[in-house]
Amino acid sequence: MALTNQQTAGHTFLAGMYADGYFPDNVVDKGAAILLWLCERIEAERPSDLAALYALTQSATEEFNALEADFEAAGSEIETVAREVIAEDFQFVALAYGFAEADVEQLIAVRDW
Repeated sequence: MALTNQQTAGHTFLAGMYADGYFPDNVVDKGAAILLWLCERIEAERPSDLAALYALTQSATEEFNALEADFEAAGSEIETVAREVIAEDFQFVALAYGFAEADVEQLIAVRDW
């Protein structure tokens, strides 16, 4: 599904991680795919309130939790820089879809990184 939101369609997700050689691109690609999937779900389901948005972001966050093993296998991890980059992109997605009042901590509340 092609994204219809021009902000998200033109956004390079996890750019800060791609720019840092500590994070292997093939694993970062998987993280970027999770965020694109989140955008697709938001566009398909059109959450009407924060609770519905948070349900979608929690699912995406759980995917990032599972991705930690891939980072570790590649000699990397979701550490401070990665946490901030990932959280910023979750916030970006919320803002791009009109949820300015979304709390970034709630967006990624189920994280274990």
